[in-house]
Amino acid sequence: MPTDLLPDEPNFEQLRKQAKDLQRAVRAGDADALAELAERVPDAAFDRTDPGSFRLSAAQLVVARRYGFASWARLKRHVEVIERYSRFPSRVPAGEPDDPATRFLQTACLSYEDDGPVRWAEARELLADHAEIVAGNVYVASVVGDVAALGRVLEVDEAAASREGGPYRWEPLVYLAYARHDPAIARDAVLAAARLLVAAGADPNAGYLWHGLPTPFTVLTGVFGEGEQGPVLQPRHPHSLELGRLLLEAGADPNDGQALYNRMFEPDNDHLELLFEFGLGAGAGGPWRRRLGPVLESPARLVRGQLNWAITHGMTDRVRLLVDHGADLATPNDDGSIPAAMAATTGHPELVEYLVERGAARPALSPDDAFVAAALAADATAVERLRLKHPELADRVRIARPGLVPWAASTGRSRAVEILVEAGFDVNAKGRTDLPGNQPWQTALHKAAEDGNVELARTLLRLGADPDILDRRFDSTPLGWARYFGHEELVDLLEPVTTPDATGGEGVDGA
Repeated sequence: MPTDLLPDEPNFEQLRKQAKDLQRAVRAGDADALAELAERVPDAAFDRTDPGSFRLSAAQLVVARRYGFASWARLKRHVEVIERYSRFPSRVPAGEPDDPATRFLQTACLSYEDDGPVRWAEARELLADHAEIVAGNVYVASVVGDVAALGRVLEVDEAAASREGGPYRWEPLVYLAYARHDPAIARDAVLAAARLLVAAGADPNAGYLWHGLPTPFTVLTGVFGEGEQGPVLQPRHPHSLELGRLLLEAGADPNDGQALYNRMFEPDNDHLELLFEFGLGAGAGGPWRRRLGPVLESPARLVRGQLNWAITHGMTDRVRLLVDHGADLATPNDDGSIPAAMAATTGHPELVEYLVERGAARPALSPDDAFVAAALAADATAVERLRLKHPELADRVRIARPGLVPWAASTGRSRAVEILVEAGFDVNAKGRTDLPGNQPWQTALHKAAEDGNVELARTLLRLGADPDILDRRFDSTPLGWARYFGHEELVDLLEPVTTPDATGGEGVDGA
């Protein structure tokens, strides 16, 4: 029986109620309740001939296992940790006009809610108009790197270095790490402020759970920055490597799942090189994994996750870096896939050869996977050979992978798209282009517009791509995407062929 996901904001009293409801249902002989009991606690000390003897403690164990926990005590502890560290930046009211310090902290720091240059400019204006907010405020002094002001606060109250406060209930070191108001802030001032806080007892592993989600946003997460909205709206700290090194030397755990996630979308690897220097992929996972347990991935699984993403997206340099640091090339993923096969079926034949050279087994692909691999690699000869041997193959793959054309577009290979369309795949099919999935998000022409790939866009139009088609998530045409991403050559190509009143001309932001 599969486990359920805990709500984003688990409430222990609600879990107690679930246990009491289950106890009543079992005692009443409810078939579903009895089936869950038998599946989740087959060894329960319970006389099944006497449902009335079913104790509340046994019901609590069933509820714990329902959510993937070995015991009620572990579930309780997990919920307590979630409640203790959850923060909800979107629920924090804007600072009042007579409280510029609060407003400054809100606008100066990444909150992963409404970040961007406009807010940081507001923070700079607030600081210029209210220079007095630095004095006596450990959070503001940390953000601006005013070592003298920070030192005066800590001299009087050393415990302030690790006290949660300010609008987001963060520790001072967290505010410092997430500050983005001044891209020209002096390196020496930032590092000196960080050293002062650490020397006074600040925790280099401090952090919080964003909206209660179980992967912590730590100090390192803030330092390395970025994320799904990219390096413009959520940039790394101006001195990310120097500050990251200082924190790692002070004891920050390098197995930072959120930092790794946020930085996996762009191809640069400086954060990984630094984290590997301090033990990424080794150890037990640090204080956050001690708090949250197996909800957080182990260090080895974090590295495997990075490898899977890098392979899927053809990040050759990152794959090499991860392999050089011992990434596991043999153990199957949870879905049974292995890295070399993943490289083949996502369109990266050069990575298949590299992984095999480094000890991975050459993948033994099924005819369906071999067709996908050959098409994505733009190997028309191999595709034709497979189709002759398996006449029904293209139809079978098309049914299983309706979003394959958009994924082919994500590889940038015009010929791969041509081969698929020639095999009967729909040039206007919608799929995902961030992952090889079939969710009907956008077309291949949307992806060409996003990437500024004029050659691919021309090929798609020649093959019959519809320039008026709207994507599923943002309700925008490919022209809207080209405008949003600033690809003028694509705008010039698509504008004449797009119906003037087509919806979605503003782009992928949905505005």
